[in-house]
Amino acid sequence: MRGLRELALGRLMLGVSAAAIAMAAQPALAQDDSAAAAEEGDAIVVTGIRASLRASLDVKRESQGVVDAISAEDIGKFPDTNLAESLQRITGVSIDRNSGEGSTVTVRGFGPDFNLVLLNGRQMPASGLGSCCEAPASRSFDFGNLAAEGVAGVEVYKSGRAALPTGGIGSVINIKTPRPLDRPGFKGSIGVKGVYDTSRFESTPVTPEISGILSNTFGDGTIGILATASYQRRKASQAQFNAGWREGYLGSENNWGSLPLDANDWRGNFARTENRPDPTDIYQVTQNAGYDFTDLDRERINGQLVLQVKPTDTLSLLVDYTYSQNTINARTSSVGVWFNHDQTSSSWTDGPAAGPNFYSEAFAPGKDLAITGALAANRSINRSIGGNLEWDGPGGLRLVLDGHHSTAESKPTSPYGSNIAVGSAIFGVQSQKVDFTTDMPVISVNMYPGSAADNAVNIRPAGNAFRNAYMRDEINEVSLKGGYDFDTSFIKSLDFGATFTDNKVRSAYGFIQSDSWGGTLSAAETPDNLYTPVGLPGRLAGMNGSNGTGILQNYFKVDTAALITLLESKVGICSAPWTGKAAPGTCLAQFQADRRVHEQTIAPYLQSTHQFDLFANPANLRLGIRYEKTKVNSSALVPIPTGTSWVGDNEIAIVYGNAQDFVTQKGEYENWLPAIDFDMEPIENVKLRAAYSHTITRPDYASLQGGTTLDAPIRVGGSTGRSGNPGLLPYKSKNIDVSAEWYYDRESYVSVGFFHKRVGNFISNTTVNMPAFGLTNPAAGPRVAEAQSALGAGATTSQIRSWIAARYPALVDTATGGIRGQSNDPLVNFVVTQPVNSDQKAKLWGWEFAIQHRFGETGFGTILNYTVVRSDTKFDNTQRYTVPQFAVNGVSDSANAVLYYDKNGIQARVAYNWRDGFLSGYGFDPYYVEAYGQFDVSASYEFRKGMTAFVEGINITNADRRGHMRNEKTAFFAAPGYARYAAGVRFTF
Repeated sequence: MRGLRELALGRLMLGVSAAAIAMAAQPALAQDDSAAAAEEGDAIVVTGIRASLRASLDVKRESQGVVDAISAEDIGKFPDTNLAESLQRITGVSIDRNSGEGSTVTVRGFGPDFNLVLLNGRQMPASGLGSCCEAPASRSFDFGNLAAEGVAGVEVYKSGRAALPTGGIGSVINIKTPRPLDRPGFKGSIGVKGVYDTSRFESTPVTPEISGILSNTFGDGTIGILATASYQRRKASQAQFNAGWREGYLGSENNWGSLPLDANDWRGNFARTENRPDPTDIYQVTQNAGYDFTDLDRERINGQLVLQVKPTDTLSLLVDYTYSQNTINARTSSVGVWFNHDQTSSSWTDGPAAGPNFYSEAFAPGKDLAITGALAANRSINRSIGGNLEWDGPGGLRLVLDGHHSTAESKPTSPYGSNIAVGSAIFGVQSQKVDFTTDMPVISVNMYPGSAADNAVNIRPAGNAFRNAYMRDEINEVSLKGGYDFDTSFIKSLDFGATFTDNKVRSAYGFIQSDSWGGTLSAAETPDNLYTPVGLPGRLAGMNGSNGTGILQNYFKVDTAALITLLESKVGICSAPWTGKAAPGTCLAQFQADRRVHEQTIAPYLQSTHQFDLFANPANLRLGIRYEKTKVNSSALVPIPTGTSWVGDNEIAIVYGNAQDFVTQKGEYENWLPAIDFDMEPIENVKLRAAYSHTITRPDYASLQGGTTLDAPIRVGGSTGRSGNPGLLPYKSKNIDVSAEWYYDRESYVSVGFFHKRVGNFISNTTVNMPAFGLTNPAAGPRVAEAQSALGAGATTSQIRSWIAARYPALVDTATGGIRGQSNDPLVNFVVTQPVNSDQKAKLWGWEFAIQHRFGETGFGTILNYTVVRSDTKFDNTQRYTVPQFAVNGVSDSANAVLYYDKNGIQARVAYNWRDGFLSGYGFDPYYVEAYGQFDVSASYEFRKGMTAFVEGINITNADRRGHMRNEKTAFFAAPGYARYAAGVRFTF
């Protein structure tokens, strides 16, 4: 039941490689994918996939620095249905998925926050609502917000370059959109497709996706107008096992939550433990486990308008506006169990990091089977308007003035908030068990007579939580870039420029919550039609264990909106919550934390390129230096607690009044960032490259935000809190890249590269034990001692609270029913965490291997790449949280294999993407995502000139995903995978 209490409480050197799909860095808008090759006079014009591969090879061969790229094969035709899913096919790039769709990227082991995303060379804002229980704070860009059809190409810069904006230690990713003057005349493409998602629980409707791009030029090609638009609707479902785990115990411990040392637990109750971990072993005990069943409805709208004018050969003007809107509605029904760690039975693997084969518990009457209904309805909107003026002056002078105003905003569209959960329960669990020996852990429950787990008549409402989050990021940026090209000098060009970036971020968060876990309305007062029983095993089909022995046979689909209406009318869950406050007449929680970060950066740079002969062979050298100075102003408005209320066995609510405290803090830092690129051709068609650069990644917004917030509820033994630090320095990396490439055919090559990154200024957390706001602990005061003396040593916490309430009725909080904290109770100890720059450094290094090969004139070809990533940091699963640890998240190997066919108007691809298991995060304990591989396919046929029919398949083998903690048996999530198919037609002219 307490799964809800955390909100149901926490919802998841150049040429090293060519693009795996290997498209060009510049838009291949003039391509016609109707055939692989066509005769035009005496020349052979290569089109389609082959043309994209050839252009990509040319970019790879001629560029300086570590750059990979992909591009549209034709106007309005990107290789994959999602930008992230295309990017994952680039060597060294992995993606994170959200509900089966690519969302964010990891490059060479560095996760989403370490990769900067640009749009047409401009730094883009990013917003998202993040986790359920804190203000959103990530800088990572969600590629799910952008439709692929409106993108001409994507460039991935893996090494630093003085002329590039900073922020990406892993990479700088530049999304390029089409330009009308690149394709003279009246041109366009219109595509219509239907998407069939096999994950849907109740039905499998075909949802529409429509996209179009139109461009025209006037005035003898001096004026161009372009418009793109797309509408996409996707309906999907997701079944998932989730588990919460208590922090690691040593085998020598014998206390609440740990395993008993003998046949009796710490309370003296019988317990059975098979193969108990040895005294020096570490293990984790499950705190809760459940199955979530979610229906998703995603709507994405994208559009762009471009006006381009080139009145002379030396002057051009461009104005563009880009819009994207991504709306997601999710409805979740869950069933799960919580453990009290009393009367347990369990079986364990061997250490030193032991894991449970199973964990079970028996109960006296009154234990609950948790049934939860949750809703999330949120929308992210990105807007960007920009202008660009280019002038080619006399004698090789070049000047570019560019500016943009861009915003990203995420907020709820629901009247309840960004994500909410309303709990219900069947009180009558006699015993419960979780079997962890299968890929999908098996939850089984035995009920007391008269409390059947599959009958809605036994359900009654319990606790609830309404979370309301908001984030807005605004970037105003202007840059002046210039250069001078030399004809005969050793200096080929000299480039210079400066950029001013003003970044304003606001993130806010609030919640209302009623910790009425013991139940509110009776079962008789609760309409049965609010809960519809649904067969559970079939929803998990596809994973080993989905139909395991004793597995719960049903869950209940909860009519959450109707349940909220009922509970508001009966017990005022929105108008009179136990914690927090809603806007009058609504269930929208008022913000309790409202934080602002204002960053201003000035960044001038100077860069020169040189061309010369080395050992009678051509060589290129680029030297650059970038200076950046950033000022940070952080303000936070946080609520002031007024007291505490002991509401549960291990839960103390924080009571807030109307007072708030506004705090402002400042920070400042500067960096000099050199970048050097060198390449030479020692023999024909073989290139050697080397690059050295310094790059930075700025701290996430949460780490910069000022003010102290307290975590709720407080536990009987104490609690935690968090505070930001605007004085943080950015992560800084010193990078080395070397590679060798052999271009043995017009469309074929092999390459191998090595990279090494040494990263410093890592952010770690320092903790301070302190009281806060004078809050006291009513679960450890003199009245508790008095009750224990009266009731005896075996008294339960519920009995103690009841005794105090009867003896001291004035101490009962009328809003929560709990016992209010008093001045003579001991102060609550809060462990307040604040981020600081540590002395810790990390080295990441690896190898990238790539092959692109065309099998003669057969039409077949292949693209293979493999990336090895290593780090000198690693989380030690055998060490308890009392031993400080440091490890870099996201480090793992990855690979891609693509087989394609392009001939006679037919194009087809089979692509396999694989990523090895990796550490996704850690606190007291680690979280690992297990290895994952996925097959995607696509095919198209131009049945009439300009008219193409196509089909696509994503994850056609229904690959599953899973994650564990210290031991493979400590699964924290497991989700069956589902295929998604699409078919449609595209008309290009």
